[in-house]
Amino acid sequence: MRATTLVVEFLVFSALILAARCANYQDVFVGGDIYFSDADCYSRMTRARMCLEHPGLVVRHHSFENFPAGTTPHTTAPFDYLIVAVAEMLKPFTARALDLAGAIISPLLGLLAGWFLWWWARRSKLRYRGALLLIYAVSPILVHGMELGRPDHQSFLILLLIVAVCSEWTLQTEASRGWSAVNGAAWGLALWVSLYEPPVLLLVVLLSHAVFAHQNFTARHRRIGWAVLGIITVLGLLIEQRLPSWPRFGSDPIRTNWAATIGELKHVPLDDPIWLRWAGLLLIPLPALLWIAVRRTFAVPIFLAALLMTTFVLTAWQARWAYFFVAIFAVALPALLKVVKSRTIAWVAIVVSLCPIMLDWDASLWPNESENTLHLERRLEAVQCRAAATALAGKAEAAFLAPWWWSPAVAYWSGQPGVAGSSHESLDGIARSARFFLASDAETGRELLLKSKVAWVLVYDADRTLANSPAILGLPPPENPLGRVLDRTPSQAPQFLHLVSQNTACKVFHVQLSAEKDDFPSVSH
Repeated sequence: MRATTLVVEFLVFSALILAARCANYQDVFVGGDIYFSDADCYSRMTRARMCLEHPGLVVRHHSFENFPAGTTPHTTAPFDYLIVAVAEMLKPFTARALDLAGAIISPLLGLLAGWFLWWWARRSKLRYRGALLLIYAVSPILVHGMELGRPDHQSFLILLLIVAVCSEWTLQTEASRGWSAVNGAAWGLALWVSLYEPPVLLLVVLLSHAVFAHQNFTARHRRIGWAVLGIITVLGLLIEQRLPSWPRFGSDPIRTNWAATIGELKHVPLDDPIWLRWAGLLLIPLPALLWIAVRRTFAVPIFLAALLMTTFVLTAWQARWAYFFVAIFAVALPALLKVVKSRTIAWVAIVVSLCPIMLDWDASLWPNESENTLHLERRLEAVQCRAAATALAGKAEAAFLAPWWWSPAVAYWSGQPGVAGSSHESLDGIARSARFFLASDAETGRELLLKSKVAWVLVYDADRTLANSPAILGLPPPENPLGRVLDRTPSQAPQFLHLVSQNTACKVFHVQLSAEKDDFPSVSH
């Protein structure tokens, strides 16, 4: 009977994880093709395609964005090759193995993290482990970080952080070399994957040990963990052969303006109800529960409390830290609830706490008419932009200029390099793209295309382009910018731009800057 209960619990938990992370399948699988969640995902998939075509390649330079200079990216090899490994396994079953691998990699990592949490929570005999598993399975922010069609290294980092935190907690009570090695491997891989969040989180752990539990540095069983951490870190540096720079969002106006358009870089006010939609109502008594659990019952180790407080503050600064805050909150929740003496009261609190999360899911799964229409429009736009971009595939390398948020997708679909990109390393190309669409005269646009060595221009909805471009540059839009002319009245385009195809979402112009005139195919509608 006990074995049956465990199997049912495991299967239900696994199904809940996958159902939540695959709820957006209609936006990913459209018309027989696979679409990814955002621009950064297409950049990652371009890297993965390069690695699949050239096994052993470590991508240290992006020539497909910020053309012609390219970029030195902050992304690293481990997640590229995770996608490639899944693609290789899928090759016998589908002709689109790479796209499918990119679509499912994050839900698979989410499932692995969930299985680890389920096993670790049972092994650790956590009384309220159900609260941990429920928050992990359905928290909208954790689901977003590991959702279908989002091949982003954040999903890998969430898995590695969960393993690192849980193994660190286990090492507080067990002198285990095995757990020490697991802990070192998790932190080492996390540092290899990203030198943005993991160094901060590891530093918090080390400082908390140095102040409150210095024996964690010198204990014999911890030495293997430090060794594994050091070996993986050095190996990563040797393979990558570069140190990515941290973005300096206040260093120049364009960088600051661009950052203001990125959702995950925005501040999260303390009174924003999104906190409760991410973590539930138990977030409200968190300070009191944490104080009691740390100072009176010692149910929560100091390092975990430090991580929880640090990631909360960092989430208020930048929303991207929410993945790690909610993951740590979920891990700590069973220990925090131990301060509640009555199991009945604790479980009532857990169920009631889920109400904001469930309301968020209700709005997501059953959107109102206007939101549903917007979803349908975005799918149609993606399909049509893909059709326009695919027409450029197979031609000799020729750079294109497009609105920056579409450029990584166009680069992936067409195989051509783009002037713009979606990362902070592509800010020069983003600015050039914005200046082109805001150009008030043909000569300014011509000079920008000539400087950027552009052969194709892809024009998107003028309203959105001309709202975003002034925001990036910090300039007021001119009265009749080139972006509006090309979108609304393409017949009035400058002579060096020739319309070769169009649909309701996108127009494609061929650039002819030389005096000699080319032959262009007829316009398709």
